[in-house]
Amino acid sequence: MQDKFSNFEVLNMLKYFILLFMLLVAMPAQAQMSTLTKAKYIATLNVISNHKMKDKDLEKDLDKLRENKRFNEELIKMRDKLDNSRPNDATNRKIVQILEQAGKDIYNELR
Repeated sequence: MQDKFSNFEVLNMLKYFILLFMLLVAMPAQAQMSTLTKAKYIATLNVISNHKMKDKDLEKDLDKLRENKRFNEELIKMRDKLDNSRPNDATNRKIVQILEQAGKDIYNELR
């Protein structure tokens, strides 16, 4: 009785199967790395922004803005336009892109 496939054919199929498997495993890892990179840039922006909020040159102006009722209402309206439960909304995506780019620029400048 003869085998359906020769050893060479089996090895070839196995090679392609392993290659396909590696590609499937690598894709989620790459996507995960991309997500971590985006989070790294937004975290950088957050930390540096919080640090700069304590800057002596900005402190008085920031205090005035905190006391400005109209400005605070405007900020609340802007924030309410964003919905974290719908991250794929066009506005949310655009804001995240802006934040990522700012964080990336700061990260690269200070690194």
